[in-house]
Amino acid sequence: MVNKVQFIDLGLKDYKETWDFQEKLFKASIQLKIKHRDGLTDKLPEHKLIFCEHPHVYTLGKSGSEQNLLISEAILKQKKATYYKINRGGDITYHGPGQLVAYPILDLDQFFTDIHKYMRYLEEAVILTLQEFGIKGDRVAGATGVWIDVNTPNERKICAMGVKSSRWVTMHGLALNVNPDLSYFNNIVPCGITDKAVTSMEKELGIKVDFNQVKDILKENLSVVFDFDFVN
Repeated sequence: MVNKVQFIDLGLKDYKETWDFQEKLFKASIQLKIKHRDGLTDKLPEHKLIFCEHPHVYTLGKSGSEQNLLISEAILKQKKATYYKINRGGDITYHGPGQLVAYPILDLDQFFTDIHKYMRYLEEAVILTLQEFGIKGDRVAGATGVWIDVNTPNERKICAMGVKSSRWVTMHGLALNVNPDLSYFNNIVPCGITDKAVTSMEKELGIKVDFNQVKDILKENLSVVFDFDFVN
């Protein structure tokens, strides 16, 4: 039986509001799984896929170092950016307008119980999306995300990833650089990696990319890679 996923497009949405929304859906799914396990309900969690952009924000994962934020609180305010320590894996990253953020809230018990496979599937959906625009995305051994010119001195990251899972329910996800202001990455050590650059689809192609087209293609590729259908 093919899984059904509800698609939610939040548009440009405050990071903390989106995080709270994710947490609400995430916790509800976990509670439902516990009730199902205890024989109190026949229902299983419904899957969600959230797309959004965020105003300028830096987020630090559980395994990250605050030293990777290179600017003071005063400069953060000057740049109209916010900063949050959050509960996903990974180090520090930046989100902002022009960056497509995807938050799948999936019950992996209904797909497969392998978090590494889950990450590779997310990467695959992004790689297939970039391919549609003539960009060759790839993986780096021992690192998450999607990269360009792998194993060359010009290796650079185009999509960051960081997830949390509990009882095989996922939250957080991926951030694909479509047309963001890349100068904001200069204020951090992205993902704690000091020797590699960050890039975007706009920078690679030399033109502004149709953001809605990228959304449509990534949405479709996620459904193909994970083998699910969308429902209203």
